[in-house]
Amino acid sequence: MNLPRSNSGLSLRVLTYNVHSCRGTDGKVDPARIARVIAHCDPDIIALQEVDVGRARTQGIDQAHVIASQLRMEVHFHPALHLAEEKYGDAILTALPSRLIRAGPLPSLGEPRGAIWVSVDIAGTQLQVINTHLGLRRRERMQQVVTLLGPSWLASPMCQNAPFVLLGDFNARPSSVAYRTIARQAMDAQLGAKPPRATFPSRYPLFRLDHIFVGNGVVPIETQVWSDVLTRTASDHLPLVARVEVPVLPSHGSGAVSRQAVVP
Repeated sequence: MNLPRSNSGLSLRVLTYNVHSCRGTDGKVDPARIARVIAHCDPDIIALQEVDVGRARTQGIDQAHVIASQLRMEVHFHPALHLAEEKYGDAILTALPSRLIRAGPLPSLGEPRGAIWVSVDIAGTQLQVINTHLGLRRRERMQQVVTLLGPSWLASPMCQNAPFVLLGDFNARPSSVAYRTIARQAMDAQLGAKPPRATFPSRYPLFRLDHIFVGNGVVPIETQVWSDVLTRTASDHLPLVARVEVPVLPSHGSGAVSRQAVVP
């Protein structure tokens, strides 16, 4: 697949999706159904939250691996929660060349939370992608936001002058202090939509908790909250997709990328 090119960069699609351990609103655990949802959205880079790996409650399935295999993508996984052989956390999937930069915990008062950072090669430009799932308490969310905006993450030398995408389930409405703190340093991709659309709960979306923020030259072109019978059943969140333009080095080639999502 060729990423569309303009005079200023390459266009690609990024998705954030809280998959709720692949347990749908019908009570069924079905990673293949989640993979079908993602395939319909046709993203190039995928950020997933609430992924189970080897957990008894979801039949011990490595959900990250199953979804990545169905989409023919590579996966980077970080377990925010790790008890014996059971893991639960966040993942980044892509068929583009990528490497893990950092994965680690965030300050948490309740359920352990974390973030994962992957550098994705976009025709020679390194796009920094950070996926996270913030806590339910206002105080811990602010601690987590301060950490993500700090020197170990977005304020690191590697991120400061590089194009980046920060996305995930922030458990934060646009009126919240946590959201507004991030929005001072990055652009909410949905703000160009008229109006921005809610992502939770999936059957009757009322709240905009899932966000895609971009910065350092990344330009949001359009966004979509994917809502149909399948997505309203597959998880308690709806997937949020943004088409963005990433600046690329002019000396590099056409940006051709071989990737095809095939889901039975």
